[in-house]
Amino acid sequence: MADLTSGTLLKGTPEYRRASLVIFVAGFLTFAMLYIVQGLLPAISNDFSVSPASASLTLSLTTLPLAFAVIVAAAWSEGRGRRPLLIGSLVAASCLTLVAAASPNFGSLLGLRVLTGLVLAGFPAVAMAYVAEEFHPSGLGTAMGLYISGTGLGGMTGRLAGGLITGVASWRVAMVCAAVVCLVGTVWVALQLPASRNFEVTPGRLGERLAAMRAPLRDPVILKLAATGFVLMGSLVSYYNYLQYRLGDSPFNLPDTVIPFVFLIYLSGTLSANWMGRLTDRRSRRGVMMLGLAIMAVGALMSLSNLLPVVLVGTAAMVFGFFGAHAVASGFVGVWARQQRAQASAMYLFGYHVGSALAGFVGGVFFGAFGWLGEVGTVMVLLAVGALTICLLPARSDRTEVANAS
Repeated sequence: MADLTSGTLLKGTPEYRRASLVIFVAGFLTFAMLYIVQGLLPAISNDFSVSPASASLTLSLTTLPLAFAVIVAAAWSEGRGRRPLLIGSLVAASCLTLVAAASPNFGSLLGLRVLTGLVLAGFPAVAMAYVAEEFHPSGLGTAMGLYISGTGLGGMTGRLAGGLITGVASWRVAMVCAAVVCLVGTVWVALQLPASRNFEVTPGRLGERLAAMRAPLRDPVILKLAATGFVLMGSLVSYYNYLQYRLGDSPFNLPDTVIPFVFLIYLSGTLSANWMGRLTDRRSRRGVMMLGLAIMAVGALMSLSNLLPVVLVGTAAMVFGFFGAHAVASGFVGVWARQQRAQASAMYLFGYHVGSALAGFVGGVFFGAFGWLGEVGTVMVLLAVGALTICLLPARSDRTEVANAS
């Protein structure tokens, strides 16, 4: 049932559980479609006779357009509602993924992946705002944790399943399978997703609502949270980009058929997002985020070992800390931004995806120059910046409490 005074979904009720599951599944589908190509890169390189760097554009040219499109999508949703964009984004991306499987050449594949990134932006742009509006504050951390868990599990499954299917068939078959599964899942999401009860239309044209982005840009807390997203995603993507190279080299020399299973470690992120999300229902969000960064730092340092079990445990710590801190930061945005939640969430996601692109590249520069020590150094610098940024956040995540305290 919903809270009769606020219309929000109360933790422990059947409606709360159903809505949480729907958000989990929708996040899973979105990130499976976004990251499936990472497990297909060698096959795409061979099929189109392009270099590994060129093949990686199938992912880069999806995430970068997404980073910018979330801002437009968030502004659009303020005038049209959350639900149509949530469903439309998944339908369009599933169809584009199906068409991409039949790409006649590399250029057309890249073009379709750009379009996929643009339409996929619709879901993450408004998902956090939807959760913040429709779930009661007492269960907001848990609901947000489930959403982040879904995105992590979806990204992992897309990478792993895509690689495995490609090994026994082809990358085109893998894309078709992903598209069909996501279309079926989208139908279920559309049937089960509760209608918005607390959404309030922001009047004006799209251009006027885009101009409203000035408000989050003037909010130092939202900017610090966006910087936190940059650090978190930049650290993990940079780490995973070059971990695969390290595991295939001395002293580990793992075969190419084994290395993709390192993505199974993402399962630890599913656990941490739920655990840290629930922890914020009782503890300071700032403190829990610092805990996540500390776990990531320990994991990065452990990966310097030449013992494979230690490196794998360190990688699990990196993933565990990342997803926990990301879930908490996402919830912080929704609670702090009492108005224009979608724009505020879009600012966080912008930093998150730009961090993936830029830090992933910079980490490669230091990895090329100094080996794995250079990559770990890059991660540690990013985490240090993130810790400083989090320290500058208010201890309370509710704007009213901060105002009263001051």
